[in-house]
Amino acid sequence: MKVLFSPEVQKYLKDVSITLYEKGYFGFLDSAEKYVDELFNDITKNLPTSVKRPAPEYFSKYGKKLLYSWFLKNKTTKWYVFFNLYEENGEFIYLVRYISNNHVIAQYLQIYS
Repeated sequence: MKVLFSPEVQKYLKDVSITLYEKGYFGFLDSAEKYVDELFNDITKNLPTSVKRPAPEYFSKYGKKLLYSWFLKNKTTKWYVFFNLYEENGEFIYLVRYISNNHVIAQYLQIYS
């Protein structure tokens, strides 16, 4: 099993720690970077065992036949990870194509209880 991140997602994750710091969500850049590192590690470790749902049509601009899972990082922020799942030589490969949080994209998702 492999979890890979598209170049766009890699860039986004590098930029998001700076954005979180600049917008005042974290008082120190190191804290924002640690938060993003933990998110990356959580996705890498747990995406294969997470609940997967078909992504709504709105997200097809990031890829065809996307699935998505979510990762709760604190009381108010849930990160949504959109990916394709492939099998190559008996190995499952998760290609993460888009990532965002509930503050930005919740209106495009049907929230499951």
